[in-house]
Amino acid sequence: MEIRPTTDQDLDVFVDTLHAAFGRFPETPTEGGGVWWSALEMDRNLLALTADGRPVGTAGAYSFELTLPGEILVPAAGVTAVGVLPSHRRQGVLSAMMRHQLTELRARGEFLSVLLASEALIYRRFGYGPATYTQRLTVPRHQAALALPRARGTAEAPETGSVEVLRRAECGEILEEVYDRYRRAQPGALSRPHRWWALGAGQPPVASAPRYVAVHRDADGVPDGYASYSIGDPSTLTVDETIAADDAVFTALARFALGHDLVTQVVFKHFPPEHPLRWQLADFRAGQVSHDTDWLWVRLLDIPRALTARGWFMDGELVLDDPFLGEHSRYLLTVRDSKADCVPTDREPDLSLDVSDLGSIYLGGTAPSTLVRAGHIRAHRPGAATLADALFRADRSPHCLHWF
Repeated sequence: MEIRPTTDQDLDVFVDTLHAAFGRFPETPTEGGGVWWSALEMDRNLLALTADGRPVGTAGAYSFELTLPGEILVPAAGVTAVGVLPSHRRQGVLSAMMRHQLTELRARGEFLSVLLASEALIYRRFGYGPATYTQRLTVPRHQAALALPRARGTAEAPETGSVEVLRRAECGEILEEVYDRYRRAQPGALSRPHRWWALGAGQPPVASAPRYVAVHRDADGVPDGYASYSIGDPSTLTVDETIAADDAVFTALARFALGHDLVTQVVFKHFPPEHPLRWQLADFRAGQVSHDTDWLWVRLLDIPRALTARGWFMDGELVLDDPFLGEHSRYLLTVRDSKADCVPTDREPDLSLDVSDLGSIYLGGTAPSTLVRAGHIRAHRPGAATLADALFRADRSPHCLHWF
């Protein structure tokens, strides 16, 4: 079997092989693109070929920026389009491609890769761990009233700004600009390169599918949030995503959606698990949570570089014992004045963990103590898990909306 990089001339073969792996057929492109695969970076993709040259597997990567705790932007490879023909599964094709890709990413000098896992059992063995989570919130229209209590001794803050309803085709630049400001401050968020918006490569609202967009503007008329939505049977208003500069803007957009006439329920997709909207409902039980699942998976390709790249919010030190790409490594992580130093060490470990578990705790969305209790991480001394919880916490809960 041969694994080789692709060129632009391989696009049709790559797309056909990938779709065949999942038993589907390529969509018909709209004028100027408009299909999810129109943003593929062919110089970052791989084809697996049999000895006689038949394509049987694919793996790709996008060039993204990932926002780390502390509002730090770093490059990250977005692994995508991984598939093997049903006739060649369980023959080592996937493992060979993934190991080839990991080696190639490290050779390019990249220290982080991310993906969305179609199956949760596949990617842990390649060092990826779930790092952000998402859910769906459904609110029946007749229980949609908001009751926002004010803190004792404070006056209720007046709402500022306004909401304008536009069609998706009218506000592409607004969506791109608002999302870009949002993702720079949100841990776990990925960039959406301009070409994605221009090609409509992705799911709504990146895709140019018909949608209404509630655009929120601040007191000066500057757009600072949006909610992309559609109404379908049975009279359900579905919000693709809500992007907001702060909680007040999110609440204004939620109030707009929940107050829409002639719908029986409102569904918020990709709802942040720790968002306060459920507490703002007059009836707490009105918010029905479903589709509670993982979203962004993280793989550290260079542990010292990754750990020193993110922001930290308390001082401390831990010795982490971690098998990394087949090499057993031990690192001393020292945090002082919001900066980290990470060096190899022979000291006794505080925690033993797999690189996939390190990926899970890296953005602050998974507490190390949870993985200790689950048996994934081994704590070698009392208090090590508690210290790790405090060290790895983020300034705000990580969340990723981008689909790739």
